Amino acid sequence: MKKKDIQILLVDDEPDILEIVGYNLSSEGYQVITADNGAKAVKLAQKHKPHLIILDVMMPEMDGIEACEQIRKLPDLEHAIITFLTARGEDYSQMAGFDAGADDYITKPIKPKVLVSKVKALLRRYRDEEPGSNIVKLSGITINRDEYKIEQNGEERSLPRKEFELLSLLASKPGKVFKREDILDKVWGNDIVVGGRTIDVHIRKLREKIGDDKIKTIKGVGYKFVV
Repeated sequence: MKKKDIQILLVDDEPDILEIVGYNLSSEGYQVITADNGAKAVKLAQKHKPHLIILDVMMPEMDGIEACEQIRKLPDLEHAIITFLTARGEDYSQMAGFDAGADDYITKPIKPKVLVSKVKALLRRYRDEEPGSNIVKLSGITINRDEYKIEQNGEERSLPRKEFELLSLLASKPGKVFKREDILDKVWGNDIVVGGRTIDVHIRKLREKIGDDKIKTIKGVGYKFVV
């Protein structure tokens, strides 16, 4: 997908952020739509169906948390990437954001160029998966879902089933933070009862095989695949 085809909805009640961040994203070639409150964001999201939504938390009329919840209920936007802009130390806002359906968060203050880099990383998920196939390529790793194999740096290897399913889940949406309970549900399901350390053990084994820098721990929340 080309940059000119990607729509980003930027939502913040501070005019300076809308102007500066919007300018930097537009300069990169993205289509940028802006809103200054959550209520407008929901209407614009429904109308334009953006690929990425950047939401401030504290806004008038409707805050970012409620806006995120409403957007996630829209069937045409279930695959949209949503990331929050949160002030440093707003741990509650970050947790509430994940519960509302956000994929990630960006901490303010942040330099516009750094934010653009984060946006590029979040949007890679739209480009890395080959349409119509069960093969995903990202960060030098090829994941073959049909054969339960991965290839890294030209070396092909097989992973135990649960390790592969865990890696495949995290890599399915690079940059998205998967909560621990969601990982347990999607990878282990209701087949067996597993202990709280099960995910940690599998993550450790994956890191030993593919590198420590590929999977990031979000303390108190879960894990995400880093691109």
